Amino acid sequence: MTCPLDRLTAALARTGMTRFFGRLFADYPDLLMKDQTVEAVGPDRRFKLAGRWVTNFGSDSFLGLDQDPRVIESIERGVRGWGSHNGSSRAFSSVEPNVRAEGKIADWLGTESALIYPSVTLANTGALPGLLTRQDVAVADQFAHNSIDEGLKLAKARGVRTAKFAHNDPADLRRVLAGLRPYRHAVVAVDGVYSMSGALPPLAEFRRVAAENDAVLYVDDAHGTGVLGRQGRGTVLGALGDYDNTLVVGSLSKAFSCLGGFVACPRAVRDVLRLRSNPLIFGGPVPPAYLEAVCTVVDILRSPEYDRLRAKLDANVRHLVAGATALGLAVLGGCVPIVSVLVGPDEATLRAGRFLFEAGYYVQSVVFPAVPHGSGVLRIQVNACHHPGQVDGLLGALAALHRAAPLPGPDAGVLRFPAGVGEAIPA
Repeated sequence: MTCPLDRLTAALARTGMTRFFGRLFADYPDLLMKDQTVEAVGPDRRFKLAGRWVTNFGSDSFLGLDQDPRVIESIERGVRGWGSHNGSSRAFSSVEPNVRAEGKIADWLGTESALIYPSVTLANTGALPGLLTRQDVAVADQFAHNSIDEGLKLAKARGVRTAKFAHNDPADLRRVLAGLRPYRHAVVAVDGVYSMSGALPPLAEFRRVAAENDAVLYVDDAHGTGVLGRQGRGTVLGALGDYDNTLVVGSLSKAFSCLGGFVACPRAVRDVLRLRSNPLIFGGPVPPAYLEAVCTVVDILRSPEYDRLRAKLDANVRHLVAGATALGLAVLGGCVPIVSVLVGPDEATLRAGRFLFEAGYYVQSVVFPAVPHGSGVLRIQVNACHHPGQVDGLLGALAALHRAAPLPGPDAGVLRFPAGVGEAIPA
């Protein structure tokens, strides 16, 4: 007789999403490049994967700071001074680099304060439930990041009513909030950049609707942090001019190339979250060495060097977008250094990713549920440290792929994606 753990595992294997991915692994064992092991990392965004050295266009260290000697030295200095970990929940104590990093982030962004979490996911699953009670409601854009969905689920489990509104649609947001009345307060959660499409939300309109409906605007700007706005401050300040009635979540593990996420907010909000956000109270903090690195990265972002890094990054993005468009491909994005090329069916998308890998270039083949059914994309992440020749090489591989298995043209990006996902974004 099987034990309960065996029966539980077998039952879980029959659930919808597990069965879906199990079928993918079974049907496409040579194509599904998931759960890979990187065997070595070299210079110039080269790495060894499955025994092959390829150029990595799947890294979200957009500014190339993961290889910056100053960032590496700050981590080494942090380990020497503080050890590998400080071994305490922040409910009891915070190391000085944590306090200093939060101060630097707030000063850089221009907010009263900032609160660092071990990841953006923990920020969203901690802050959203922490901001709400049974008398409140939470609504999110239908394409908001999975971690916002998880935060809303936790809030709902505490008795908060939750809902979704149509993607990037202020009128539908107004309709949804009206339908949830009566409530005491509301939180409206959106992404600062929708990473699969590059779409930007109409933040000014969203904040106007929020203010008219006793709601706070909550922006997960993980994909804008470090790569959009003056000094890399993201989408919010440029779109709104200030942070009135707006909370901003940012990433410390993408363009920052460090570890963690943060909520930038008024000091009073920070004080409440420190008392009501479970990941802070019951979880471990970011290790001190990475907090030292965060401080170093903020200094780089605030220096003249940032403009040079951004110029390299933006030039590479423009190069890729222009080249892929000239090939007649359906190109999504280009606002941030994530460029998606539409392929379509799952198998074709996986085969396309494998084709590029065999040609010497790693990109991410993204299929459902990260994108709608039948709208698989090649998700290309451009870095400042890519050489123009590497972008040319990838474009050559895309051209060969297009000849071998023709990909959808520009019109298909509008036809195949739900409303809003394929909209054009300026570089």
